[in-house]
Amino acid sequence: MTAPGAASPVHDSLVAELGRAIVDGQHRPGSRMLTVELAQQRGVSRSAAREAVRVLESFGLVWVRRKSGVEVRPRSDWNVYAPEVIAWRLAGPGRDEQLRELSQLRSVIEPLAARLAAVAATSEQKVELLSLVVAMAQEDHEADREQYLSADIRFHRLLLDASGNGMLAALGGTVEAVLRGRTRHHLMPHVANQSAVQWHRDVAFAIANGDAEAAAVAMRSIVTEADEAMQRAAE
Repeated sequence: MTAPGAASPVHDSLVAELGRAIVDGQHRPGSRMLTVELAQQRGVSRSAAREAVRVLESFGLVWVRRKSGVEVRPRSDWNVYAPEVIAWRLAGPGRDEQLRELSQLRSVIEPLAARLAAVAATSEQKVELLSLVVAMAQEDHEADREQYLSADIRFHRLLLDASGNGMLAALGGTVEAVLRGRTRHHLMPHVANQSAVQWHRDVAFAIANGDAEAAAVAMRSIVTEADEAMQRAAE
C-alpha cells in the first residue's frame, strides 16, 4: 500500500476499507465524515485515521476541509492510474467498467511500447525478455499461480521500461495491477492460452531482432486475447 509515511497493518486495512467504500459508491461525492468519528467507529487511533485520510487524499478520493471534516471527491478527481484504486475498482461492482477501461488503455500503450522497444531496448533487456518467456512457458500449465504471474508481470514491466519512454515506463504499476487483478479475481485460466504464450515469444524475438512492426502486432494480439478472455470469465 502506498503511503506518505510509515505504514502499519491497521493503517493499511483502514485505507483499503475506506478506499473501497468510496470507489464502490458507499460514500457519495460531496458526503462528509469526521476523522475522529472514523477512528471511533473502527476502533483505531486518531493518528492512524489521519494517516489513512492523507493516503486517500493523495489518490484524489477525498479533500480535507478545515473545520468541516473529510469530503469525498467526485470520480473525475480520482487518480485512476494508482494501483490501489485499480485494485479496489476490480474488487467491487465497477469491475466490468474498470476491465474495459484498462483493456482499452493497454491496447494503446503496450503495442506502442513494443514498437519502441524494438529500437531502444538494450542488449541486457533483450536477453531478459527472452529469459522471461522461457520462464512463462515453464509455468504455463499453472498460469493462475504466482510463478507464472510473476514472470508475466516482469515481462510487461520490462517491455514498458525498454521502450525508452519514461511516461510509458511509469505505467508499469498500472499494468501490473491489471495482471494481478486478473489472477486474484479468477479471470485467468489455470492452463495458459498457448497462442498467448507464443505471442509473448514473438514479441521478445521481434524486439531482439529489431523488428518494430512484428513486435507491435504480436503485442496487440496479446492485449486483445487478454481482454476477450477476461470478458468471457467475467460473464
